[in-house]
Amino acid sequence: MAIVQIVQWDDSINSNEILAWRYVDKKNPAKSDELGNWTQLVVRETQEAILFKDGQALDLFGAGRHTLSTGNIPMLRRVINLATGGESAFKASVWFVNKVNVLDIKWGTQNPILLRDPEYQIPIYVRAFGQFGIRVNESRQFVLKLSGNKSQITRDEVAGYFKGLILSRMGDMIATYIAHKKINIFEISAYLEDMSNEAVEKLRPEFSLYGIEPVNFYFGSVNINDDDEGIKKLKSAMSERASMNIMGTNYQQKRSFDVMESAAKNEGGSSLLGAGVGLGAGMGMGQTFGQMAAQMGQFINPQNTVNNTPVNPANSQPSGSVCPSCHQPVTPGAKFCPNCGARLVCSKCGNALIPGAKFCPNCGQQV
Repeated sequence: MAIVQIVQWDDSINSNEILAWRYVDKKNPAKSDELGNWTQLVVRETQEAILFKDGQALDLFGAGRHTLSTGNIPMLRRVINLATGGESAFKASVWFVNKVNVLDIKWGTQNPILLRDPEYQIPIYVRAFGQFGIRVNESRQFVLKLSGNKSQITRDEVAGYFKGLILSRMGDMIATYIAHKKINIFEISAYLEDMSNEAVEKLRPEFSLYGIEPVNFYFGSVNINDDDEGIKKLKSAMSERASMNIMGTNYQQKRSFDVMESAAKNEGGSSLLGAGVGLGAGMGMGQTFGQMAAQMGQFINPQNTVNNTPVNPANSQPSGSVCPSCHQPVTPGAKFCPNCGARLVCSKCGNALIPGAKFCPNCGQQV
């Protein structure tokens, strides 16, 4: 054994991938834990070294050169008696902990999260991915909790340890934003920064149990599968609502117009008349819609039938007891309105006139 032994980080190890490494003597690996008195321990910047004896973490060394002697390792002095001078050996291992910031650890949902759209109540499958950064801030705790019988701790192993935790916490957060805060899936991109900041604080207590500090956490995207049937229905509903908003109508009105258009294409006028009156009443437009349907019905049924029974034109009276022009009360059977003078019946056949008509719908007499 050399009189002065140097223990330091192996330059062949990728410090971006390895977060902790147990020292191994390249020349004699079997005696890596046999350290001589006056051993020189070299710790680099962004590193810390821990001396272990019988599985117990003893002294912690920061950046610089340290001589392993009874003068500067008081905790070791309590468990072993070092001879003064010479090359007396003692059994102890050294762990180097890499404390650089690791900022590009990827995360993502393996399986989509099933949620319900807060506005349309349509089931949707949501996916999310991003990356996060960590830093070891408690070297003893980190090595004791995660090393076990291994000789090194990699960043991929750490990411694997916390994978389930991250997916669980992020799944809960996405569900909270969509289901509880009523954020539409197509609008959630505007909240990614808020979600990222909130995620760091949610993960901090969990990571600290293992001597790790979360440096940052990012949601790269929260998205859906465009080929999913639920998403297709959601997009269709949103597109239809946007079109109705542009036209200044609502869903009930649009459905009413669609039914009337379909009825108008059918043969015969009775279906159109019934659809018009019923839908008009349902929309809160009973009087106006009913008058429109009645007028259309008269043109479609020139023989003026009511319940399939012919009506005698000579006995026809103005509709109701209100003038269709000025809406003032009139005497039943009157031919002219006493208020505005509007003609109420045809001068030739006596049939009731349609408001605004230029000719009698029964005999064709000019009004």
